Amino acid sequence: MSRDWGSLFDVDTDPEDLLEHFDTEWFRGQRYRHLSDERHGIERGTAVVGDTVVRGYPSMPRALVLEPAIRKTFDGPVAIEEKLNGYNVRVARIDGDLLAFTRSGFVCPYTTRKVEALLDADAFFDDHPEQMLCGELVGPENPYTDHDYSEVEGVGFYVFGIRHRESGTPMGVERRLDQCATYGLDSVDHYGTYTPGAAVDAARERIDDLNARGREGVVLKSTDGETALKYTTSAIHRADLEHAFELPFDYGRDFVFTRVIREAFQAVERDASPESVSERAQELGEAILEPAVETIRAVDAGEPVGETHTVRGDPQVLDDLLSYFREQGLELHVERDDTDGDQGVVTFTKIAQSTRDKTRYYLEGGTLDE
Repeated sequence: MSRDWGSLFDVDTDPEDLLEHFDTEWFRGQRYRHLSDERHGIERGTAVVGDTVVRGYPSMPRALVLEPAIRKTFDGPVAIEEKLNGYNVRVARIDGDLLAFTRSGFVCPYTTRKVEALLDADAFFDDHPEQMLCGELVGPENPYTDHDYSEVEGVGFYVFGIRHRESGTPMGVERRLDQCATYGLDSVDHYGTYTPGAAVDAARERIDDLNARGREGVVLKSTDGETALKYTTSAIHRADLEHAFELPFDYGRDFVFTRVIREAFQAVERDASPESVSERAQELGEAILEPAVETIRAVDAGEPVGETHTVRGDPQVLDDLLSYFREQGLELHVERDDTDGDQGVVTFTKIAQSTRDKTRYYLEGGTLDE
């Protein structure tokens, strides 16, 4: 590595010490490195391809109560945009090739091919080679997060940020929206820019609408893009819990606890009546118990349990995707593997091994130490 890593990442540490925390992977015959966890202030997901650095996307704090969080976080105009339920992808052009990096810094073969097909980004990267597109890949043909959007038939890529590839410096909201319009890039919905005081009611109104439609939530940003908060709907809290209790021994207690706490604070913030709280409690209980019962019955019947996805694309790319998952230690159960014209179509389940094995153990008489 010919570059001065310590200077590049603005950290006072030995380059070799920094490098040892990066994992090495290969994509299309080229070696690259990625950082799975934040180290020395460098974001998780930061990747290095040759001498090219692609910074990770910074973590975003979550507001549990909107009004005080907005007033405490922002001292100027606040932009409100939709938060989509998919997976975070950074797209950069390196040596002429578009590469799609997942949140942890992997170059995903399926996502890269989908982005190549979805984005006509040559003009953008011709004019802005130093930038990267940060977006959400959503839709039913999504190998990571399966959530339907009526406007997306297979998968779609929606830009929520443009950042300098090496420094991670964000482009301001208005300029980013203008760039998306200029280059024909799909963007997340932008709901307007408000004073911090007005942003509270505007965000609540949007949350009510998104909740009614089963969508995820909003992101509030300073207009320079440097500061952001996320806030999610009751509908997505329940959906998360349903998913967690479909696989009760594969999701940690922290995952469950945080969703219940979000719902509790939201109920208090919205000054919910006793009847409204009871309705929330019933819906939350159903989200927890019903999927767990279904999973126990499925294991008892010998059926596979886990996260099921259907993906479509070039058969070789789909083979690469399944190989990629297996290399990550995942056990896969392939239910469908055929073709539709020149496209492959694969339906597979990422087996939840802990849930399957522990559920089977208890069904066979195993006991729980408490």
